[in-house]
Amino acid sequence: MNKSLVECVPNFSEGRRMNVVNAITDSIAIVPQTTILDRHIDPYHNRTVITFVGPPTSVAQAAFQAVSTASKLIDMNQHNGAHPRIGATDVVPFVPLSGASMETCIQMAEELGNKVGSELNIPVYLYGQATDNIYRSNLANLRSGGYEGLRKNIATNPERHPDYGPNKLSSSGATAIGARSPLIAFNINLSTDDVIIAKKIAKSIRQSSGGLHGVQSIGIIVDELAQVSNNITNYAITPVVLVVDAIEKEATKYGVKIHNSEIVGLIPQEAMKETERWYLPEKLELSTSILEYRIEALL
Repeated sequence: MNKSLVECVPNFSEGRRMNVVNAITDSIAIVPQTTILDRHIDPYHNRTVITFVGPPTSVAQAAFQAVSTASKLIDMNQHNGAHPRIGATDVVPFVPLSGASMETCIQMAEELGNKVGSELNIPVYLYGQATDNIYRSNLANLRSGGYEGLRKNIATNPERHPDYGPNKLSSSGATAIGARSPLIAFNINLSTDDVIIAKKIAKSIRQSSGGLHGVQSIGIIVDELAQVSNNITNYAITPVVLVVDAIEKEATKYGVKIHNSEIVGLIPQEAMKETERWYLPEKLELSTSILEYRIEALL
Protein backbone atom coordinates (compact mmCIF):
# COMPACT_ATOMS: atom_id res chain seq x y z
CA MET A 1 0.00 0.00 0.00
CA ASN A 2 1.30 3.43 -0.95
CA LYS A 3 2.41 5.48 2.07
CA SER A 4 0.23 8.38 0.98
CA LEU A 5 -3.31 7.28 1.85
CA VAL A 6 -6.60 9.06 1.13
CA GLU A 7 -10.05 7.98 2.25
CA CYS A 8 -13.14 8.53 0.11
CA VAL A 9 -16.69 8.10 1.45
CA PRO A 10 -19.17 8.65 -1.41
CA ASN A 11 -22.91 8.48 -0.76
CA PHE A 12 -25.16 7.07 -3.47
CA SER A 13 -28.92 7.48 -3.77
CA GLU A 14 -29.65 3.76 -3.93
CA GLY A 15 -30.11 1.29 -1.11
CA ARG A 16 -32.72 -1.13 -2.42
CA ARG A 17 -31.56 -2.51 -5.76
CA MET A 18 -28.56 -4.68 -4.98
CA ASN A 19 -27.61 -5.05 -8.62
CA VAL A 20 -27.08 -1.28 -8.82
CA VAL A 21 -25.20 -1.14 -5.50
CA ASN A 22 -22.97 -4.01 -6.60
CA ALA A 23 -22.25 -2.42 -9.97
CA ILE A 24 -21.12 0.80 -8.28
CA THR A 25 -19.05 -1.19 -5.79
CA ASP A 26 -17.38 -3.16 -8.59
CA SER A 27 -16.47 0.05 -10.43
CA ILE A 28 -14.48 1.10 -7.36
CA ALA A 29 -12.94 -2.27 -6.52
CA ILE A 30 -11.60 -2.80 -10.06
CA VAL A 31 -9.22 0.19 -9.79
CA PRO A 32 -5.70 -0.98 -8.84
CA GLN A 33 -4.45 -0.10 -5.32
CA THR A 34 -7.94 0.90 -4.20
CA THR A 35 -9.48 -1.09 -1.35
CA ILE A 36 -13.05 -0.98 -0.08
CA LEU A 37 -13.19 -0.93 3.71
CA ASP A 38 -16.92 -0.70 4.36
CA ARG A 39 -20.31 -0.61 2.66
CA HIS A 40 -23.39 0.65 4.53
CA ILE A 41 -26.61 -0.12 2.64
CA ASP A 42 -29.80 1.48 3.99
CA PRO A 43 -33.09 0.63 2.23
CA TYR A 44 -35.08 3.08 4.37
CA HIS A 45 -32.89 6.03 3.47
CA ASN A 46 -32.55 4.41 0.02
CA ARG A 47 -28.88 5.21 0.28
CA THR A 48 -25.51 3.47 0.25
CA VAL A 49 -22.29 4.76 1.80
CA ILE A 50 -19.07 3.16 0.56
CA THR A 51 -15.74 3.74 2.31
CA PHE A 52 -12.56 3.06 0.36
CA VAL A 53 -8.90 4.02 0.59
CA GLY A 54 -5.77 4.12 -1.53
CA PRO A 55 -3.14 6.45 -2.96
CA PRO A 56 -4.58 9.76 -4.27
CA THR A 57 -4.39 8.91 -7.98
CA SER A 58 -6.16 5.57 -7.55
CA VAL A 59 -8.82 7.00 -5.23
CA ALA A 60 -9.57 9.83 -7.67
CA GLN A 61 -9.93 7.36 -10.54
CA ALA A 62 -12.21 5.08 -8.52
CA ALA A 63 -14.36 8.02 -7.44
CA PHE A 64 -14.86 9.07 -11.06
CA GLN A 65 -15.74 5.52 -12.10
CA ALA A 66 -18.30 5.31 -9.29
CA VAL A 67 -19.93 8.63 -10.19
CA SER A 68 -20.08 7.58 -13.84
CA THR A 69 -21.64 4.21 -13.03
CA ALA A 70 -24.21 5.71 -10.66
CA SER A 71 -25.22 8.33 -13.25
CA LYS A 72 -26.14 5.57 -15.70
CA LEU A 73 -28.07 3.38 -13.27
CA ILE A 74 -29.91 5.78 -10.95
CA ASP A 75 -32.79 7.94 -12.15
CA MET A 76 -33.43 10.69 -9.61
CA ASN A 77 -36.90 11.28 -11.05
CA GLN A 78 -37.81 7.83 -9.71
CA HIS A 79 -35.91 8.07 -6.45
CA ASN A 80 -37.52 8.32 -3.03
CA GLY A 81 -35.96 8.05 0.39
CA ALA A 82 -35.86 9.65 3.81
CA HIS A 83 -32.43 11.25 3.52
CA PRO A 84 -31.87 14.65 1.78
CA ARG A 85 -30.06 14.27 -1.56
CA ILE A 86 -29.34 16.13 -4.80
CA GLY A 87 -28.12 13.42 -7.12
CA ALA A 88 -27.38 9.80 -7.96
CA THR A 89 -23.97 10.33 -6.37
CA ASP A 90 -25.03 12.74 -3.66
CA VAL A 91 -21.66 13.55 -2.14
CA VAL A 92 -17.99 12.61 -2.62
CA PRO A 93 -15.69 13.63 0.26
CA PHE A 94 -11.92 13.14 0.26
CA VAL A 95 -10.29 12.71 3.67
CA PRO A 96 -6.50 12.84 4.24
CA LEU A 97 -5.05 9.90 6.11
CA SER A 98 -1.40 8.83 6.54
CA GLY A 99 1.05 10.74 4.39
CA ALA A 100 -1.64 12.84 2.71
CA SER A 101 -2.49 16.50 3.32
CA MET A 102 -5.70 18.46 3.22
CA GLU A 103 -4.22 20.41 0.29
CA THR A 104 -3.93 17.14 -1.64
CA CYS A 105 -7.59 16.36 -0.99
CA ILE A 106 -8.66 19.85 -2.02
CA GLN A 107 -6.80 19.46 -5.29
CA MET A 108 -8.42 16.06 -5.80
CA ALA A 109 -11.87 17.56 -5.25
CA GLU A 110 -11.23 20.35 -7.74
CA GLU A 111 -9.85 18.02 -10.39
CA LEU A 112 -12.62 15.47 -9.97
CA GLY A 113 -15.26 18.21 -10.01
CA ASN A 114 -13.92 19.55 -13.27
CA LYS A 115 -13.80 16.07 -14.82
CA VAL A 116 -17.30 15.09 -13.70
CA GLY A 117 -18.71 18.39 -14.90
CA SER A 118 -17.01 18.36 -18.30
CA GLU A 119 -17.05 14.65 -19.18
CA LEU A 120 -20.29 13.49 -17.55
CA ASN A 121 -22.22 16.78 -17.81
CA ILE A 122 -23.20 16.58 -14.15
CA PRO A 123 -23.43 19.83 -12.13
CA VAL A 124 -20.82 19.78 -9.37
CA TYR A 125 -20.71 21.85 -6.18
CA LEU A 126 -17.51 22.06 -4.16
CA TYR A 127 -18.02 21.92 -0.41
CA GLY A 128 -16.14 21.64 2.86
CA GLN A 129 -12.55 22.83 2.70
CA ALA A 130 -12.57 22.62 -1.09
CA THR A 131 -14.46 25.90 -1.37
CA ASP A 132 -14.03 29.47 -0.13
CA ASN A 133 -17.79 30.01 -0.31
CA ILE A 134 -18.90 29.90 3.34
CA TYR A 135 -22.50 29.06 2.47
CA ARG A 136 -21.54 26.20 0.15
CA SER A 137 -18.97 24.83 2.56
CA ASN A 138 -21.90 23.48 4.58
CA LEU A 139 -23.27 20.39 2.84
CA ALA A 140 -26.71 20.91 4.37
CA ASN A 141 -27.06 24.19 2.49
CA LEU A 142 -26.28 22.54 -0.83
CA ARG A 143 -28.91 19.87 -0.15
CA SER A 144 -31.58 22.39 0.79
CA GLY A 145 -34.68 21.62 -1.23
CA GLY A 146 -33.23 18.33 -2.43
CA TYR A 147 -33.07 17.20 -6.04
CA GLU A 148 -36.57 18.49 -6.73
CA GLY A 149 -35.82 21.99 -5.45
CA LEU A 150 -32.52 22.19 -7.29
CA ARG A 151 -34.17 21.09 -10.53
CA LYS A 152 -36.54 24.05 -10.31
CA ASN A 153 -33.99 26.82 -9.83
CA ILE A 154 -30.52 25.69 -10.95
CA ALA A 155 -30.95 27.45 -14.31
CA THR A 156 -32.54 30.67 -13.06
CA ASN A 157 -30.92 31.35 -9.69
CA PRO A 158 -27.24 32.37 -9.97
CA GLU A 159 -26.68 31.32 -6.34
CA ARG A 160 -27.54 27.77 -7.38
CA HIS A 161 -25.21 27.66 -10.38
CA PRO A 162 -22.64 24.88 -9.97
CA ASP A 163 -18.87 25.26 -9.77
CA TYR A 164 -18.48 22.84 -12.68
CA GLY A 165 -20.80 21.41 -15.29
CA PRO A 166 -24.06 22.68 -16.79
CA ASN A 167 -26.71 24.87 -15.19
CA LYS A 168 -29.29 22.14 -15.66
CA LEU A 169 -30.07 18.73 -14.23
CA SER A 170 -30.39 15.45 -16.03
CA SER A 171 -31.93 12.37 -14.40
CA SER A 172 -28.65 11.77 -12.50
CA GLY A 173 -28.96 15.10 -10.67
CA ALA A 174 -25.99 16.96 -9.20
CA THR A 175 -23.03 15.99 -7.03
CA ALA A 176 -21.25 17.67 -4.11
CA ILE A 177 -17.51 17.00 -4.07
CA GLY A 178 -15.27 18.18 -1.27
CA ALA A 179 -12.43 17.74 1.19
CA ARG A 180 -12.87 17.37 4.93
CA SER A 181 -11.49 15.92 8.12
CA PRO A 182 -12.90 12.63 9.46
CA LEU A 183 -16.45 12.90 10.76
CA ILE A 184 -18.88 10.57 12.48
CA ALA A 185 -22.25 9.74 10.95
CA PHE A 186 -24.39 8.61 13.85
CA ASN A 187 -28.16 8.06 13.84
CA ILE A 188 -30.46 7.69 16.84
CA ASN A 189 -33.92 6.14 16.58
CA LEU A 190 -36.56 7.23 19.07
CA SER A 191 -39.34 5.12 20.59
CA THR A 192 -41.98 7.01 18.60
CA ASP A 193 -43.16 7.47 15.04
CA ASP A 194 -43.74 11.19 15.55
CA VAL A 195 -41.25 12.81 13.17
CA ILE A 196 -42.11 16.26 14.54
CA ILE A 197 -40.41 15.29 17.80
CA ALA A 198 -37.30 14.17 15.93
CA LYS A 199 -37.22 17.43 13.96
CA LYS A 200 -37.54 19.50 17.12
CA ILE A 201 -34.75 17.57 18.83
CA ALA A 202 -32.52 17.89 15.75
CA LYS A 203 -33.07 21.63 15.68
CA SER A 204 -32.21 21.97 19.36
CA ILE A 205 -28.88 20.12 19.11
CA ARG A 206 -27.42 21.21 15.75
CA GLN A 207 -24.86 23.98 15.68
CA SER A 208 -26.69 26.09 13.09
CA SER A 209 -29.58 26.48 15.52
CA GLY A 210 -27.38 27.31 18.48
CA GLY A 211 -26.82 23.76 19.66
CA LEU A 212 -23.70 21.62 19.90
CA HIS A 213 -20.46 22.61 18.17
CA GLY A 214 -19.79 20.70 14.96
CA VAL A 215 -23.12 18.86 14.93
CA GLN A 216 -25.37 18.71 11.88
CA SER A 217 -28.72 17.08 12.56
CA ILE A 218 -32.08 16.39 10.90
CA GLY A 219 -35.25 14.58 11.95
CA ILE A 220 -36.72 11.93 9.63
CA ILE A 221 -38.81 8.74 9.66
CA VAL A 222 -36.97 5.44 9.22
CA ASP A 223 -38.70 2.04 9.45
CA GLU A 224 -41.68 3.57 11.29
CA LEU A 225 -39.45 5.18 13.91
CA ALA A 226 -38.56 8.85 14.26
CA GLN A 227 -34.83 9.25 13.72
CA VAL A 228 -32.39 12.00 14.65
CA SER A 229 -29.70 11.69 11.96
CA ASN A 230 -26.38 13.34 12.83
CA ASN A 231 -23.01 14.24 11.40
CA ILE A 232 -20.44 15.09 14.07
CA THR A 233 -17.70 17.08 12.36
CA ASN A 234 -15.54 17.74 15.44
CA TYR A 235 -15.69 14.75 17.78
CA ALA A 236 -12.75 16.11 19.83
CA ILE A 237 -14.94 19.00 21.02
CA THR A 238 -18.28 17.22 20.80
CA PRO A 239 -17.90 13.48 21.47
CA VAL A 240 -20.65 11.06 20.50
CA VAL A 241 -21.75 10.51 24.07
CA LEU A 242 -22.42 14.24 24.45
CA VAL A 243 -24.74 14.10 21.44
CA VAL A 244 -26.48 11.03 22.86
CA ASP A 245 -26.97 12.75 26.21
CA ALA A 246 -28.37 15.87 24.56
CA ILE A 247 -30.84 13.86 22.47
CA GLU A 248 -31.88 11.78 25.46
CA LYS A 249 -32.49 14.91 27.52
CA GLU A 250 -34.59 16.52 24.79
CA ALA A 251 -36.50 13.30 24.13
CA THR A 252 -37.49 13.10 27.79
CA LYS A 253 -39.27 16.43 27.43
CA TYR A 254 -41.59 14.80 24.90
CA GLY A 255 -42.09 11.62 26.92
CA VAL A 256 -40.07 9.37 24.61
CA LYS A 257 -36.88 7.35 24.94
CA ILE A 258 -33.98 6.37 22.73
CA HIS A 259 -34.77 3.09 20.99
CA ASN A 260 -31.36 2.36 19.47
CA SER A 261 -28.55 3.92 17.44
CA GLU A 262 -26.36 3.09 14.45
CA ILE A 263 -22.95 4.02 13.11
CA VAL A 264 -22.86 4.80 9.40
CA GLY A 265 -19.51 3.94 7.83
CA LEU A 266 -16.29 3.93 9.85
CA ILE A 267 -15.09 6.17 12.66
CA PRO A 268 -11.65 7.01 14.12
CA GLN A 269 -10.53 4.94 17.10
CA GLU A 270 -9.99 8.02 19.27
CA ALA A 271 -13.72 8.79 18.97
CA MET A 272 -14.68 5.46 20.59
CA LYS A 273 -15.28 6.77 24.10
CA GLU A 274 -18.00 5.59 26.51
CA THR A 275 -19.50 3.43 23.77
CA GLU A 276 -21.56 1.54 26.34
CA ARG A 277 -23.79 4.63 26.47
CA TRP A 278 -24.34 4.90 22.72
CA TYR A 279 -27.41 2.62 22.59
CA LEU A 280 -25.76 0.49 19.91
CA PRO A 281 -27.15 -2.98 19.07
CA GLU A 282 -25.71 -5.66 21.35
CA LYS A 283 -24.74 -7.82 18.38
CA LEU A 284 -22.51 -5.11 16.89
CA GLU A 285 -18.79 -5.88 16.99
CA LEU A 286 -17.35 -2.41 17.52
CA SER A 287 -13.97 -3.26 16.06
CA THR A 288 -15.61 -3.59 12.64
CA SER A 289 -16.55 0.09 12.78
CA ILE A 290 -13.07 1.44 13.57
CA LEU A 291 -11.25 3.00 10.64
CA GLU A 292 -7.74 2.25 11.88
CA TYR A 293 -8.52 -1.43 12.41
CA ARG A 294 -9.68 -1.81 8.82
CA ILE A 295 -6.61 -0.03 7.48
CA GLU A 296 -4.28 -2.02 9.73
CA ALA A 297 -5.71 -5.23 8.27
CA LEU A 298 -4.64 -4.00 4.84
CA LEU A 299 -1.10 -3.24 5.89
